[in-house]
This record gives sequence, C-alpha cells and structure tokens, in this order.
Amino acid sequence: YQRIVDVDLLAPIALTQALLGHLVSNGHGQIVMISSVAGKAGIPMRTAYCAAKHGLIGYADALRSEVAGQGVKVLVVAPGSVRTNVSRNALNADGTVRGTSDAAIDNGIDPDVVATTIWDAVDAGKREIVIAEGMEAGIPVLRAQDPEKLFDMVEAMVADGYAQKIAAR
Repeated sequence: YQRIVDVDLLAPIALTQALLGHLVSNGHGQIVMISSVAGKAGIPMRTAYCAAKHGLIGYADALRSEVAGQGVKVLVVAPGSVRTNVSRNALNADGTVRGTSDAAIDNGIDPDVVATTIWDAVDAGKREIVIAEGMEAGIPVLRAQDPEKLFDMVEAMVADGYAQKIAAR
C-alpha cells in the first residue's frame, strides 16, 4: 500500500508542489493530473490503487479552486484501460511485481489516442475528462447518477468470481 500511495498519489503531489510557486509567480500554467476510472469508483482487487487515484482527484479538485484566480489551470484525466505496461508493473498483495498483463489492458485504448485527447482537453480548458470505452466509460457516470446500482453491480462481479478470474490470468 505504501509504495502504491507513494508513487500514485504522493509523487504527483510533491512534483506539483515543487512547481506550483513558479507557475503562480508567472501568472499562468497548466497542471495535468493522471488519475483513473478507478479514481472515480472503487474497482475490486485494486484497493491501494483506487485509494491513491481517488486522493489525487481530491487533491486536484481542491488545488484547482485555490489557484484558479492566479492563472493556473488544473486538468484531471481519468483514463480507463490504455494499452501500456501498467498491469505488468502492478504490485501483488505481497509487494512483488505482477509481471503479466490482462485482456482489458491489452485491448485498451491506444496511448497516442489518449495523448491527443488530453492535449485537446488542455487546449479546450477542460477541468476533468474521462477517457474510456464500453463499461469503463459508464462507471463514472453510474457512480454520479446511481451509486447504489454501481455498488450492487461491483459486488455482484466479486460474488461471481471476479477475484479468481483476475488471479487466473
């Protein structure tokens, strides 16, 4: 837990804090925080990751309000599955590197598409975007509109063997 929180929450905060004074003194700047769909709603088997990414969204939301009048913009990006090595580099419960990918990541969105979408959002002055497809795109919407339904859906996934299916990969 500590390593995931250090990397996915505390490192981006430290970097932002190190640069923030410079951005504010210049009177303009753009901060882009990469969270996750898992930062919008809890995903089974990813408790530490979800905690860190939820925390990053909270930090960015608070920071955005604090620096908006000083010319600094804050964008939160919540991607779903993107074709990267994130799953291979994920940590198991014992802290070891997982070392394998999964179908969701392997079939995820092309990283170039994600980068272009982020750049377009910066250009448009957006404050938060979700970059996801299929069920992942619906998770943040369902969390906002009907959280009880989302909680029931996720609990049903776990009851249906989600953890065992993930472990088998």
